[in-house]
Amino acid sequence: MTFHWSDPQDGILLFLLVLLAIACSNLWFFKRPFASFRISHWPQVAVLIPARNEAHNLPQCLESVSQQDYPGALEVWVLDDDSNDGTGEIATQFAAKDSRFHYLRGLPLPEGWLGKHWACQQLAEATKAEILLFLDADTTLAPSAVQKAVATFELDQIDLLSLVPYEVMQTWGERLIQPFFLWAMLAFYPLGLAFRLRWADLSFTIGQFLLIRRQTYFAIGGHAAIRSIVVDDLALGRNTVRAGFRWRLMDGGELVRCRMYRSWREVFAGFAKNLFAVFNYRVLPFLFVLGWLGWVFLQPWVVIGMYGLGIPSVFSLQKALEAVLTSLTLFGLIYARLRIPVYLTLFYPFTIGISVLIGLYSCILTLRGVSAWKGRRLVKPRIRWL
Repeated sequence: MTFHWSDPQDGILLFLLVLLAIACSNLWFFKRPFASFRISHWPQVAVLIPARNEAHNLPQCLESVSQQDYPGALEVWVLDDDSNDGTGEIATQFAAKDSRFHYLRGLPLPEGWLGKHWACQQLAEATKAEILLFLDADTTLAPSAVQKAVATFELDQIDLLSLVPYEVMQTWGERLIQPFFLWAMLAFYPLGLAFRLRWADLSFTIGQFLLIRRQTYFAIGGHAAIRSIVVDDLALGRNTVRAGFRWRLMDGGELVRCRMYRSWREVFAGFAKNLFAVFNYRVLPFLFVLGWLGWVFLQPWVVIGMYGLGIPSVFSLQKALEAVLTSLTLFGLIYARLRIPVYLTLFYPFTIGISVLIGLYSCILTLRGVSAWKGRRLVKPRIRWL
């Protein structure tokens, strides 16, 4: 295959091949936690769960935590962040029947803080455990989840470990949109290089299951240092890397399950909250990436459609078909690795197109200062053009 730099279709193909190479390397570096438990000391672990209006998720989450077969000391802290749906009552009931469980009622939200960040900071300060496990209320754990995660944590001498859960998707809104951020993780972040170089901007962490040493957490300033940053999981991971600590992102699909959203409206709002924030609110780089994604993954389909309708085109049908085949391979490999139904690969143009639209909407909401989540207005960030 010969590439001509002046040919935009060749640019698309070359870019896709680079992404495919990154994805193939990540098939090796995206490992599962160790099954071996040969460690001499099982540190005390505190499972920390911030919960705001999570009555529909919390019972299953807490029940799965109560069934952990962790050999060491395990305690569970649930903070009710000003809920009005019975979240506090559920947490109180678990605390009453299991001495490992503790209930906290959150303090009023200070100026300049985001709600979840304030809840996580309070939870971390409430425990003296050696290891902190931040867990979202919409997750459930396999009985061996904490044991395997801590074994990996100790044997590999990690300071922060993030497990990527199996994402449960039941509506078409979830199926079409939610795979995007997991796909982007394995397509754009070369994990082997990121682990070796320890560049903060190459790190990727997911807050649904995030294990961190207590001393590391407070050494980097905890959530207080990122109190107004929407993507707290990414920010916490990058602060960890900047401080010289060791991190890993691993496949937790067999150990952790998560149902992030339950409708088209919820998944749209969730991505609108996060997409622009991932780029640290840099307008021009964000718009360039959105435009480039649309060009790379949608332009070949436009060319194929033009040929199908008999409309003359300056672009090559063969190269458009090669780009589509490469894209299908890229999405198929990553979806199969993440246990996402592979048939959804056929819908990748919709996933890309909808995600681009959500990204534009996310940018507009932020520029207008009207972004909100769970009934709270988000702190307006500092906007930068470059």
